[in-house]
Amino acid sequence: MARTLNSFGDRTFSSLRVRNYRLYFIGQIISTSGTFMQSVAQAWLVLRLTNSGTALGLVAALQNLPILLLAPWGGVIADRFPKRKLLYLTQSAFGILALVLGVFVLTGWVRLWMVYVLALAFGLINVIDNPTRQSFVVEMVGEDQLKNAVTLYSSMVNLARIIGPSIAGILIVTVGLGLCYILNGLSYVAVVTMLFAMQADELRPPPRLERAKGQISAGFRYVSSTPILRDVLIVMAIIGTLTYEFQISLPLLAQFTFHSDATGYAALTAALGLGAVVGGLATASRKTTSFKVLVGAAFLFGLAALLACLMPTLPLAVAAMVLVGVFSIVFSSTGNTTLQLQSDPQMRGRVMALWAIAFLGSTTIGGPVIGFIGQNAGARWGLATGGLAALAAGAYGVAALARRPAQHP
Repeated sequence: MARTLNSFGDRTFSSLRVRNYRLYFIGQIISTSGTFMQSVAQAWLVLRLTNSGTALGLVAALQNLPILLLAPWGGVIADRFPKRKLLYLTQSAFGILALVLGVFVLTGWVRLWMVYVLALAFGLINVIDNPTRQSFVVEMVGEDQLKNAVTLYSSMVNLARIIGPSIAGILIVTVGLGLCYILNGLSYVAVVTMLFAMQADELRPPPRLERAKGQISAGFRYVSSTPILRDVLIVMAIIGTLTYEFQISLPLLAQFTFHSDATGYAALTAALGLGAVVGGLATASRKTTSFKVLVGAAFLFGLAALLACLMPTLPLAVAAMVLVGVFSIVFSSTGNTTLQLQSDPQMRGRVMALWAIAFLGSTTIGGPVIGFIGQNAGARWGLATGGLAALAAGAYGVAALARRPAQHP
């Protein structure tokens, strides 16, 4: 039994034996917990200022609009410049934005337009940060450990989804919203410190992309001519647009369906994170991945979301969100790993920029849609729309598999 547990642990946490990745992981769990703390505070701030699901969706849309429009340029920058140096800049800028908004909230100066402006600024930085962060993982751990590292990173994000909202729920009802932003701003110090502590000679950067015309269009042509990359991105775009809108659907569900305060939203978010941690640890021990796994995860993700939207009480909805979290991480980590492993190293930044469009930029469209549906048809329908979208994405995946030659996974 002990030998079995040791073997499982070795497989599950193998990438953490890489020193640079271990440092990066520690910094990110601190910072990402702060990010989710701010996410809860921001949703509650917007609802307090407007009492509007549409306004909540608009904030999410503004935060992700730059990704939708500019991510291909961010991907080229990620392929062209040293990723570690880019992350020094982007992570520091995120910290400054959080501190600024925290000061506005603490002083009582905050207005809705300020939240909109700072959300847009966050999105502009994320244009460069997201593809850089995603494609930096393989430089730390190599391709053999990539799936494990990506899955552990996703598990870490969802562990932070438990830690951050739990702290935020306590802070909001005791001392107010402002401290959530301040603590998030300070958390980026951990990321910058860990980046500085890395050993540069242990990184494995690909050959630098030289400046040339047509590099953005070359990325689009590369993806469109590679069926597995194209199909993964299409499935992700459908689910990213309507299913991953939890920052919209869950606060609406907490406030208008279950008549709870910020602690109810924090509980739903933490349950989502708990499920994702459990699913991530189970997935991290697997060495292989495939498009079939992605398609199966999309179906299960959709069914779990539909189950959650039908729950009659908040505790039952919290329990159902654990299942949503399990299948969400299987889906996202499988898609992320498949894209990176199937991409040419010099194209990886541009491919992951398109992943960012499908995963985050699509919120520009989906956020207001889910907000509008939740406000006018009922909060349950916002979550149900996401579940139905995941089932539709799975159906597309089945059709894509049917078109593909039998020897391809």
